[in-house]
Amino acid sequence: MMNEGWGMFGGWGFLWLLLLAGLIVLVVSAVNGSDQSQGGEQPDRALAELRERYARGEIDEEEFEERRRTLGDTR
Repeated sequence: MMNEGWGMFGGWGFLWLLLLAGLIVLVVSAVNGSDQSQGGEQPDRALAELRERYARGEIDEEEFEERRRTLGDTR
């Protein structure tokens, strides 16, 4: 006999579908988060710190330019 309220999957089938959808969302967000932290955020943070050190006079212009080129900033 079928349970009229939940269809052929029953209550557990619906729960498993929700769990699977949640797992997919977590995996996708984890992959996107790791890409951003490796490629997008770290060089900007390093460059900002380099600029602060140059502004405070801790490094000279030659060292600043060399490290900026090493970070790959062409601005």
